[in-house]
Amino acid sequence: MSEIRDINLWESGKRKIDWVKQHMPILSSIEKDFIEEKPFQGIKIALSVHLEAKTAYLCLVLAGGGAEMYVTGSNTLSTQDDVAAALAKEGLNVFGWHNASEEEYERHLCSVLECGPNIIIDDGGDLTHLMHTKYAHLIDNVIGGCEETTTGINRLIRMAQTDTLKYPMVMVNNANCKYLFDNRYGTGQSVWDGINTTTNLIVAGKNVVVAGYGWCGKGVAMRAKGLGASVIVTEVEPVKALEAVMDGFKVMKMEDAAPIGDLFITVTGCKDVITTSHFEKMKDGAVCCNAGHFDCEVSVTELAGMAVESFEARNNIIGYKLADGRRIYVIAEGKLVNLAAGDGHPAEIMDMSFAIQALSARYLVKSRGKLPASIVIVPEEIDNYVAVKKLKSMGVEIDVLSAEQKAYLGL
Repeated sequence: MSEIRDINLWESGKRKIDWVKQHMPILSSIEKDFIEEKPFQGIKIALSVHLEAKTAYLCLVLAGGGAEMYVTGSNTLSTQDDVAAALAKEGLNVFGWHNASEEEYERHLCSVLECGPNIIIDDGGDLTHLMHTKYAHLIDNVIGGCEETTTGINRLIRMAQTDTLKYPMVMVNNANCKYLFDNRYGTGQSVWDGINTTTNLIVAGKNVVVAGYGWCGKGVAMRAKGLGASVIVTEVEPVKALEAVMDGFKVMKMEDAAPIGDLFITVTGCKDVITTSHFEKMKDGAVCCNAGHFDCEVSVTELAGMAVESFEARNNIIGYKLADGRRIYVIAEGKLVNLAAGDGHPAEIMDMSFAIQALSARYLVKSRGKLPASIVIVPEEIDNYVAVKKLKSMGVEIDVLSAEQKAYLGL
C-alpha cells in the first residue's frame, strides 16, 4: 500500500540508492547483521525523514532486519519521487511526493501512523507530535522512537519537561557520531551544494550572513570562508557569539548585517529571524535561504506582503520586487535549502547518522519495557562502534591504551 507520484520512476530511484550504498560501508555492514539476526521481525516502523536515496537505503536496511516499513518524508520539497517509487517497488509502504501541499504532507504523515507503529523514526518531531495528539489511542503499541535533528530534540525536551512524552525517544541527533559530523560537515557542504547549484553565482568576495552558530551554523560559516566569502555571524547566545569571534568571523546584530549582506542563511531552529525590518534595509539583489528545519526562519510571508511583484527569477528561486525597485530573492521558498534545492548531506556523512539510527532502533527493541518514557541518550557503545567502523572504512588505525595506562587514568 503506497501513495506516490509514479511507480514507473523506480529505475532512476534505484540507481540513486545503488550509488549511495557503495559509499555507506557502515550501514552495509549493519545490513548484513540485520539480515542474519532479524531484530525487527514482527515490528512495524513508521519513518518520517527527508525521502531521498540515503534515507531509502536506511529503510531497506531496516526492512532487511524484518521490519514492516511505513515511510514518508519530513519536508514538502525534499521527497524525490523516483526514490519513493524505488522503495514502493521493493514492497515498502511509501506515502509522499515532491512539492506536496501542507494538507497532502499531513495526510502522508497520518498514513504512516495509522498502521499502529511499534518504532517511530522522526526528523523534526512531526510524527511524534501527531502520535501524541491525533493518534494518542495508538501509543500503547509504541516501544519507542528515534529523533534525527536538533529541532526535533528541542520539541522532545519541552515534552519531557512537562511530562507529556509517553514513550522513550532516543536522541540520535545528540550522538557524537551524528552532530559532530552530520551537523557540521554534512550541513556545511550540502547547504553550499544547494546554493551554488541553484544560483550559479560566485561566493568569493561576497558578504555572507549566517544566522546561528550552533554546529550546523559552524559548518556553513566554515565552508563560506573556504569559498572566499567575508562571513558575518548573528547570534543570540553570548558563548556561541564569542566562539564565532574567536573563529575569526564578524559578529553583529541582524539589523546591522541586513544592509551589508549579499547572501543570508538562517540556521537557528527559531522563527522570524529575518523579517520586515531586515528586508527594508537589504541591498537590491540580496539572496535569502534557510538551513533550519522549518520554513519560518525567513519570513517569506512578510516579504511577499511588502512586494509589489513576485516572479520566478530562476528555477527554485522567487524574486520579490519592492516598491522602491529593490529585488530580494528567496531560494526554495525558505524551506531547507540543502534538501529542497539539493540532494542533502553526502552519503559518507549519512552513513554515520543512519548507522546510529539503525542501531538505536535495535537498542529500543532489545530494551523494550526497560527505558523511561522520556528522552534517552544514545549508548556510548553505539557511538564508539560507529566511530571504529568509520575509521576502519577510511583505512585509519589508532593507538590502544595499555593496562598500565588504563590504571594510570583510573579506567
